[in-house]
Amino acid sequence: MGADVTIRAAGVDEVAAVLAFWERAAEGVSISDDPAGVTRLVERDPGALLVAERDGVLVGTVIAGFDGWRCHLYRLAVAPEARRQGVGTALLAAAEERFAALGGRRADAMVLRRNVTAHRAWEAGGYGPQEAWVRWVKPLR
Repeated sequence: MGADVTIRAAGVDEVAAVLAFWERAAEGVSISDDPAGVTRLVERDPGALLVAERDGVLVGTVIAGFDGWRCHLYRLAVAPEARRQGVGTALLAAAEERFAALGGRRADAMVLRRNVTAHRAWEAGGYGPQEAWVRWVKPLR
């Protein structure tokens, strides 16, 4: 795959490493960013958490969730030292391939409003805001 990285699905045994990576490379954490939440994701949908590795080192992640109807992208994160090298593009391409294989027809992405750098990356991948929708959120805990 491009960017000299290998993209593959993460296993349960990698949850701690992924959480540590998000602490370093992602824009904040959410209520479900804990070992139990990420383990539940990987067990329920083993192909959803995609990781990018370069020379055996974790350099990126994306969650490519499919609920049988819609495709959802979360947690696109690239290590600061690996940004602008095609890692995010490679992760999105792998996610989109996964969605196509599952029969998905449209993907949406969760992107923090304040993360302007990420907005540019998503737009470069062909994604854009859909102003007709407002996302309403309620933590369930």
